[in-house]
Amino acid sequence: MSAELPELDVPPPTGADEPSPAPTRRTFIATSTAVGGAVVAGGVIGGTILADAQEVSAAKAPSSRVSLTVNGTRRTMTVDNRTSLLDLLREHLGLTGSKKGCNAGACGACTVLVDGQRHNACLTLAVRLEGAEVTTIEGLAEGDQLHPLQQAFIDQDAFQCGYCTPGQIVSGVGCIQEGHTGSPEEIREWMSGNICRCGCYVKIVRAMEQTARRK
Repeated sequence: MSAELPELDVPPPTGADEPSPAPTRRTFIATSTAVGGAVVAGGVIGGTILADAQEVSAAKAPSSRVSLTVNGTRRTMTVDNRTSLLDLLREHLGLTGSKKGCNAGACGACTVLVDGQRHNACLTLAVRLEGAEVTTIEGLAEGDQLHPLQQAFIDQDAFQCGYCTPGQIVSGVGCIQEGHTGSPEEIREWMSGNICRCGCYVKIVRAMEQTARRK
């Protein structure tokens, strides 16, 4: 067997007046690697790429002070201007009943009441709620006395895994207050923003009908 290595395709030298040949794949990769390594080394050693601690601190996002009433208690805090109402409730106040499902306003698991109206907490900026009244699933019951819709969900077995249940109940309370409970079809229409992956819609509608009748 021959142990000779294959010859490489190296273009012949060109004269001064001849145009330079296009770079081969090998020369392109070699050149890119060398230049990239030099840039990285220069950045690490010379500090031209990496920002220092003062620059990072100066780039800190702006924050604002906001006061709002959550489940009957006045809350005042300073938060990053990008903080959603959902993150404020869960991360700052420890109210984890409102769930972070899609975080895009499509599933309804984070539904809360803001001044009596249904809102997706994941899409609502906390700093825009100065002076607002927010009600979460934790604020519906009065002590050990469940809200009528909470009790109806138990009576009708209107949940399975329970992940979407807080949003379903809070949205259902808002739907009943709005008067959209004239028929099962109307309830389904006005509750369509709340997704139940377990498919408990029939029993959810029954629970809302039970609560609306007793209102």
